[in-house]
Amino acid sequence: MSDLIITSPSNQRLKSLVALRRRRSREETGLTLIEGYEELSLALEAGVVPRTLYYCPELMLDARQQLAVVTDVAARGADTVQLGRGAFEKVAYREGPDGFLAVVETVTRTCADLTVGPEALTLLCQGVEKPGNLGAMLRTADAAGVEAVIAADPVTDWGNPNLVRASKGTVFSVPVASDDTAATVAWLRAQGVALVATTPDTDLDYTDVDYTGRIAIAVGAEKYGLTDEILAAADHRVRIPMAGRANSLNVATSAAIVIYEAVRQRRQRPSG
Repeated sequence: MSDLIITSPSNQRLKSLVALRRRRSREETGLTLIEGYEELSLALEAGVVPRTLYYCPELMLDARQQLAVVTDVAARGADTVQLGRGAFEKVAYREGPDGFLAVVETVTRTCADLTVGPEALTLLCQGVEKPGNLGAMLRTADAAGVEAVIAADPVTDWGNPNLVRASKGTVFSVPVASDDTAATVAWLRAQGVALVATTPDTDLDYTDVDYTGRIAIAVGAEKYGLTDEILAAADHRVRIPMAGRANSLNVATSAAIVIYEAVRQRRQRPSG
């Protein structure tokens, strides 16, 4: 572990951490933040090596056990810096911090960087604005075994700390990419991936489509849904039946419903 200990909240080094809350700073540096013991642990399991780990034993839920993560990170060649409570709370971006904040490289991939299997299930999120929704969809993708998540014409970046937090760190374990819609559609066609687009403007229920092949499920922006470009490229347009007054669900909820229909069908498919 490093002998460096910072106790002053006004320390110059901490200003660079606060700056990473801004997208411009993340894009200029290629860096982002992982805050939280669980999120950091998952990222480490996925092979992420932090540039620097800032930690505060006073805030840890179980310092005796969790300090082993600091030793692990240091063994991987990362710098480790201990912060006093006041200094850590200065750089933490969530309420109730648990004493872990790592600086890591931002995930930057395009569709051209993705490789998927012969029966891959892919999630396409077009124009989704809220980091929390993208993060929630990543958690679903991780749980369901989705092979890749693509942000088409993204409004937020994969390094947004709120997205990292909402994803519980799965942004580092699920292959993700960002691209424009035209490039995304071209990639789907080149890979032979059938596109299933969710929209309320169709009579085809989401349960009436075969999801057992190479499939991408598309969900759109919170306010406007999918664009005409994606809808025109879709092999199937499906809806989730709505019995109430609202004509749509939260985008993360919609994605989860359709993804797990695909999981259900794939599990019921006879083997061999």
